[in-house]
Amino acid sequence: MSQKANPPAASAPEEDGRDKPVTLAMLRQLVNRDWRGLPGNLLIVLSGDTEGNRFSPFATYGHGRYEALDPHDAVGEAHPTPGQLAKSPSLRELYPDGIPDKAVPALVLYPLG
Repeated sequence: MSQKANPPAASAPEEDGRDKPVTLAMLRQLVNRDWRGLPGNLLIVLSGDTEGNRFSPFATYGHGRYEALDPHDAVGEAHPTPGQLAKSPSLRELYPDGIPDKAVPALVLYPLG
């Protein structure tokens, strides 16, 4: 398979050698500066894991809250926002204790498959 492609502005490893997560500010920079000349019909593909397995096209997005399962791991859970929780009785049933305090605002990207 092809080599893992890291965005230039987001690929500087942290002190522990891992890639840094991409923030919305970095993504805007990549789209507006680094990717500006790419064709508009270029497919956006998400990898299923860090090794580059199980690729799927990017399909949709949502606003939510992200909670890392372990502070030293890059895997976690996406939760609804407080506003989403307030508006939806079914979400309140799924989250009877509310959203964890350590969950941070996130733009959540979903693959097609």
